This record gives sequence, structure tokens and C-alpha cells, in this order.
Amino acid sequence: MIRLLLFFLIFLNVSRAGAQILTPVHWSYAAKRLSSTEAVVFMRATIDEGWHVYSQNVKNGGPVKTAFTFAPSGAYTLVGKTMEPTPITRMEKAFGMDVSFFEKSVTFQQKIKLKGSGTVTVKGSLEYMTCNDQKCLPPEDLEFSIPIK
Repeated sequence: MIRLLLFFLIFLNVSRAGAQILTPVHWSYAAKRLSSTEAVVFMRATIDEGWHVYSQNVKNGGPVKTAFTFAPSGAYTLVGKTMEPTPITRMEKAFGMDVSFFEKSVTFQQKIKLKGSGTVTVKGSLEYMTCNDQKCLPPEDLEFSIPIK
């Protein structure tokens, strides 16, 4: 009976440990057509309290910077680089350098030149890293697909 009780308690603890996967950053996507030949796609990170996501412009030797990769397409071309708002920059002890990041939320924007009419889907991936004052999570890669109507 005691062995069965111990097994049950261990099983509960292992089950609870597996359910504690942290996901402090939630991504959403949208697009806005500016004209018949131009659009902007938006990649928004909503960040849980106490966590932050790094800028696209982090120097080497620091955390993994946020990066966007767009799949080549005959339906559109990228106009310029992916834009971001002004980040918070401060010294981070963990990296021993000034680091730029965002808290609460951030929206990245990419301007697109459309080559035809009708619905176009912008596909790609993003890589980002998130940290709080106590730990960093491993970098994560996500794929996205954003329709422009």
C-alpha cells in the first residue's frame, strides 16, 4: 500500500513538472493594404509581465536578437528592412553589455510591394529569445503566414 501511495505521489509531481512549460511571449500577425501595390505586415509580440524580447539590433556577444526571415515569392518583394519601435536599452549583468529590448508588447512592421492583385500570403519565420531578471529561455523559431487581402 505504501509503495502504491509513493508511486502515485511521484507520478503527480512528474505530471505537474511537465505542465510547467513557460510561454511568456505570444505572437500575432496582421496586414494592412496601403494601396493596390503596397501593404504592411505586422508581427506583434505580447510579453508577460517581467519578461522581455530583444531588439533586432543586438551586438554580438549578447542575447539572440529577434530576426525575421521572409520566404521568397513572385507575388511580392520586401521594401527596406523590418522596422521596430525604439527599444529600452540598459546594461544587463548576465551579458556584461548594454542590451536593447522590449517589455509588455512590441509590433514589428515590414513594408511589402505587391506585384499583382488579389490575396497574397506573406510567409516566413522568426527567431527570438526571451529573458526575465532570473533566467533566459532558449531561442524559439516560429513560422508565420500572413494573408493580405
